[in-house]
Amino acid sequence: MTEAQGSEVEKALLYIGDARVRTRAAAERVGKMSNDEHVAGALRDAERELGELHRRLTQRTFYAVDPEAKLAV
Repeated sequence: MTEAQGSEVEKALLYIGDARVRTRAAAERVGKMSNDEHVAGALRDAERELGELHRRLTQRTFYAVDPEAKLAV
């Protein structure tokens, strides 16, 4: 991965992280304001899925193995 590509991935990870924090806060606010548990539950699910997305993107970019790379002997 080039430096420019890494920079773009980092930006995407920051946006995903920010969305996760905002979604968690929204779930807490919705949970306090009404008895509509399905809405708060959907927000909690979205927050969890954003966390999984963050992990997958990190693993598939920064920790990925290049199949074209050859091991030096």
